[in-house]
Amino acid sequence: MKKGRSFPVEKHISILISSVLISASVFSAVSLFGTANNANAQASSSAQSNPVTTVAPQAPLLVSGLPDFTQLVEKTSSAVVNIRTTQKITQVQGDPFNEDEQAQELFRRFFGIPAPQQAPKNRRQVPRPQEQEVPRGVGSGFIVSQDGYVLTNAHVVEDASEVVVKLTDKREFKAKVIGSDRRTDVAVLKIEGNKLPKIAIGDSDKIKAGEWVIAIGSPFNLDNTVTSGIISSKARDTGDYLPLIQTDVAVNPGNSGGPLINMRGEVIGINSQIYSRSGGYMGISFAIPIDEAMRVVEQLKSSGVVSRGRMGVEIGDLSKEVAESLGLSKAQGALVARVETSGPADKAGIQEGDVILKFNGNAIEKRSDLPRMVGATKPGSKAIVSVWRKGSAKDITMTVGEADADKPIQKNDKKIKKEKVENHLGVTVSDLNDAQKRGMPNGNGVVIDSVDGLAAGSGLRPGDIILMMNNVDIKDAKQFDAMLAKLDIKKSVVLLVRRGEASQFLVIRPAG
Repeated sequence: MKKGRSFPVEKHISILISSVLISASVFSAVSLFGTANNANAQASSSAQSNPVTTVAPQAPLLVSGLPDFTQLVEKTSSAVVNIRTTQKITQVQGDPFNEDEQAQELFRRFFGIPAPQQAPKNRRQVPRPQEQEVPRGVGSGFIVSQDGYVLTNAHVVEDASEVVVKLTDKREFKAKVIGSDRRTDVAVLKIEGNKLPKIAIGDSDKIKAGEWVIAIGSPFNLDNTVTSGIISSKARDTGDYLPLIQTDVAVNPGNSGGPLINMRGEVIGINSQIYSRSGGYMGISFAIPIDEAMRVVEQLKSSGVVSRGRMGVEIGDLSKEVAESLGLSKAQGALVARVETSGPADKAGIQEGDVILKFNGNAIEKRSDLPRMVGATKPGSKAIVSVWRKGSAKDITMTVGEADADKPIQKNDKKIKKEKVENHLGVTVSDLNDAQKRGMPNGNGVVIDSVDGLAAGSGLRPGDIILMMNNVDIKDAKQFDAMLAKLDIKKSVVLLVRRGEASQFLVIRPAG
């Protein structure tokens, strides 16, 4: 067995003592020389002054401390409101899209359990649909006038049959929807009251990236919740008609429609969107600039709808390579990809392949500038469009058209008149629009306009799309009505119905 080398203990002790003595000697020498040197330095300083050492001046602090938001919240929070909405829905038994009933049916078939006994023939087998008010959602808003005008998002009140506004002092008011604009996501409400608390309107053009702002709203229905942050960007291109304000203020579901407030206590934006992969706040939120929103508000208050100009073109981005090939010095402007036949641009002589450089003298820096400029132009007015075509610029005079406006909001005190149904199934249909056709196989199908009788009792709803009837593809409303007229009213009808992203076969059985 090999053994490692070792030293005697006495030799280890001797080496250790020697090391300590050497270290002590060196330390003493260093101390002595250091003392001498210090003495010499002191003596020398008495004879002559030391050289001047140049030190750079310290830069002043650009930011000092954190803001205190308490006075700001006290000043503005009373004008921020909670908004809750309800919606009328029709409930019927045997809804074919009810997942619980589908699961029970599959369970019964798999295990061979007999179907439940049907009701006697002398009893009514088709239940009548019943309308019921159900909670639709919650949001936020803020009062802008003492007589009760309230601003919020259009998506907060969309499809609502009743809107209730709740103040911080617990008072509640039923609100009337004056107008709503989906394109900018702005809505105006009116509540009956006097000397109501209101909030001041600021100037969103003067905001700067980096300045402090707060949001007040009702995230997850928690009234008067305050969050703070800074403006990340003042003009983020995420909206079709509006460049939105980007912030890092925490905004969650329920904050929609609430105010974004600057340090002066003024509203500079309406909180509208968040960027999220989870449905909750992830560090980025967006607000509608209040200057743009107020322009929409004035039109909604006067007519209930917003009038916008249109050109009738599809535009695309202009890449650097394409700009160079066309002889442009830089990639600036909007490239015309398609011109609508007989539209305003077509009538004026604008062509595919043109690059629109200016609109009424205003430069088009990027593609998104054009629809905003055109949309803000009064329909019927003349506009000068500067285009780049075949190596040179050209001015074209165009009469601005009018964009399709959002339909006016149905007033809460009016009932929608139902179309009369005159076939034995109790269903009326119409052809699909272009958007609906794109989502259907081969573009086939018809959309249900109204239901009654057997159709309502079987669970069909307005908005459902019928794809097939008795194993025959439905192409349009004319074909559907012709087939319906030839049906035997004593036999069942099998429909393939699409609702949302799901399709389901539905059997409508004759009554009695």
